[in-house]
Amino acid sequence: MGMAHTSVPEVLNALKDVSYPADRDRLVSAAREAGAPEAVVDALRGIPADEYAGRDEVARSVRVEPASDPGPDAGRRPAERARHGGKPGISQHLWEEPKTPIHEEFDR
Repeated sequence: MGMAHTSVPEVLNALKDVSYPADRDRLVSAAREAGAPEAVVDALRGIPADEYAGRDEVARSVRVEPASDPGPDAGRRPAERARHGGKPGISQHLWEEPKTPIHEEFDR
């Protein structure tokens, strides 16, 4: 499933009447009941099937267009990840690759 064409505020607006904690299925149902656009429902279908304690957790989990991410540090994330050896699309525990003997030799 691709990235939904929606925004975090739009997703959160569709969930304004939700009581937390709520799981993904409840969030999807609530968005449908609120008459949310299909892009919002799709974005909620794309979040992990966990239980969410509040709107902040949903906002961090939902995938939307990067330009619509309201987080103040949204633009810093790629640069921060690059400084710390991160690779886009790879989990943090996979960032560091063991060095081969040849790489170790080059580091000397």
